[in-house]
Amino acid sequence: MSHTEKRFKIKTLNNIDAYALSKLTHEFTLNHSDSEVDAIIVRSADMHQMDLPENLKFVGRAGSGVNNIPINELTEKGIVVANAPGANANGVKELVLSALIMSSRNIESALEWTQTLVGESDIGPKVEAGKKQFVGPELAGKKIGVIGLGAIGVLVANMCLGLGMDVYGYDPYLSVQHALGLNPSTKTQYDIDYIMQNCDYITLHIPYNDSTKNYLNAELLAEAKKGQIIINCARGGLVDLNALEDAINNGSIGKYVVDFPDEKTLTMKNTINIPHLGASTPESEANAANMVVNQVMDYLKNGNIHHSVNFPTINFGPIQTVCRITVLHRNIPNMIGQITHVLSQHNLNINRLTNKPRNGWACTMIDLDDDIEANDKVALENIEGVVRVRHLKPSTN
Repeated sequence: MSHTEKRFKIKTLNNIDAYALSKLTHEFTLNHSDSEVDAIIVRSADMHQMDLPENLKFVGRAGSGVNNIPINELTEKGIVVANAPGANANGVKELVLSALIMSSRNIESALEWTQTLVGESDIGPKVEAGKKQFVGPELAGKKIGVIGLGAIGVLVANMCLGLGMDVYGYDPYLSVQHALGLNPSTKTQYDIDYIMQNCDYITLHIPYNDSTKNYLNAELLAEAKKGQIIINCARGGLVDLNALEDAINNGSIGKYVVDFPDEKTLTMKNTINIPHLGASTPESEANAANMVVNQVMDYLKNGNIHHSVNFPTINFGPIQTVCRITVLHRNIPNMIGQITHVLSQHNLNINRLTNKPRNGWACTMIDLDDDIEANDKVALENIEGVVRVRHLKPSTN
């Protein structure tokens, strides 16, 4: 094998789709007992108290949320963390559809009432008499606000248009990629107050972080159209539950459907609690595992970064020169100058170079026409602000 590194060892912390793992090529081996591994693939296991392997270079989350991973600690060590955005998009979209129907047509309450008829006689007439209390509106012609137009939000918006709904999309950071997939009949709106004031339904599809915690707060909920139904199949923590409870109690919010129940939502009236079923489909789990397996192979073999949550996306494709150097570092002045100075001091010719920044960090990727020595790598590692240097050579495949 022509890599300067040993055969790559990968560890899984949860059950990961076997078919996806079978795609690992000969450069990789699954090793669950060895404490020194190059990469970890994880779903829900909590890594915050975990002793990190010294050789760890990559953590792949076979899903979207990464709150079970110590992102800051891993970043400081130059360990790339990547997830699988959009892998569960169709599964979540379908759950939103069920949430819309359940909340509009009072399905949950109706089913509970129907069970009270067990042992009764003349059930048919009683059903006909009792069904009147569960009358609910159809979705067609109603207005829905889709907050967040990423992979899931776009599918939800397009689905709701297919249901005959009037769809308003809100995402100040809408990417070109997702915009291209959005049905042009969606009314993109940059005033969140307008959406709250005019929409019969709100569905959340934004990530949870410090800036989105309690995104739907008392101020926004006060703007809600009376009787509005809110659906949260995105993340717990996006809604201020105390403010929501007040809004439900005073009648301004009609219902809340949440895929992340907790002690408070379980006791709130007019709330439908779903036990986190958004990505609980075999298709979603397989899609996520496939994405992460491809990411880990490309990163360990070629240094390319896809869907990282802590470092920038960067991709030079397979290595086609004598070697490739990847440098993970803080995004600070003169970093590229220092890196190229080290290479020029050792008479190393640069075939191509790129530098990509993200949130205070950056990756510099360099293809060289000459091979570096161990001392050259150490010199790069000693540059202040550098947290990881990798030396990669072409695959023999």
